[in-house]
Amino acid sequence: MSDSGSLVKISGLNFSYDERPVLRGIDMDIPLGKVIAIMGGSGCGKTTLLRLIGGQLKPTHGEVQVAGHAVDRMGHDELYALRRRMGMLFQFGALFTDMSVFDNVAYPLREHTSLSEELIRDITLMKLSAVGLRGAEALMPGALSGGMARRVALARAIALDPLLIMYDEPFTGLDPISLGVIGQLIRRLNDALGATSIMVTHDIHESLAIVDYIYFMSGGRVVAQGTPDEIRASKDPFVHQFVYAEADGPVPFHYPAPPFGKELLGKGAV
Repeated sequence: MSDSGSLVKISGLNFSYDERPVLRGIDMDIPLGKVIAIMGGSGCGKTTLLRLIGGQLKPTHGEVQVAGHAVDRMGHDELYALRRRMGMLFQFGALFTDMSVFDNVAYPLREHTSLSEELIRDITLMKLSAVGLRGAEALMPGALSGGMARRVALARAIALDPLLIMYDEPFTGLDPISLGVIGQLIRRLNDALGATSIMVTHDIHESLAIVDYIYFMSGGRVVAQGTPDEIRASKDPFVHQFVYAEADGPVPFHYPAPPFGKELLGKGAV
């Protein structure tokens, strides 16, 4: 994919919290119109990478470009304008608990546009209809199931018809039906909007069914990448263990410890 076909381009990216390295030499190319998954174990830097793309953090070294612009070199107004073109689905939805479903979805429209309330109402109902929840507009978040709350959050994320949608663990805590619904919505809405989606996730089965390309991270690095079929067939030991949920492998079952027999004998001698 050439640069002209990329929405997000990450080059030689390093990031550290104080003296603790988190990301090391990350290179990624996120094409326009595609759904891309970023996978890996907990703590490998996936969510930090989303924050760097959104401009909440700045690289220690390297560069993140979105739509041809280096995010870390943007001024406040430029970054604010760029974020209007981004949608974000947070883990567990992060709805405003004191606002109704309607007001949660309308919030970005009221905050970032000067549209009339009549037009905001029409757009909000359209977004709720797109996720199958137009009839739930008057409900409060406390009255929603986990799956419904995630769908409302998705409607809010697409309220401004974003160019880039980012998902932080969108399937966490969902029952199988809700998980399937959210997965299909992510794919369909991305294609309908002509958007690009970046999805941080642990869910192998659902993700491989809807994404176009996967980056696997471990220890702050990209250790494998490919299409769903390439990932399923990968001979890389870490990828194979992750995809097929094997208990032991490059990520060991046992925490490092002395040989058990030696430890038992040592205790017996004391």
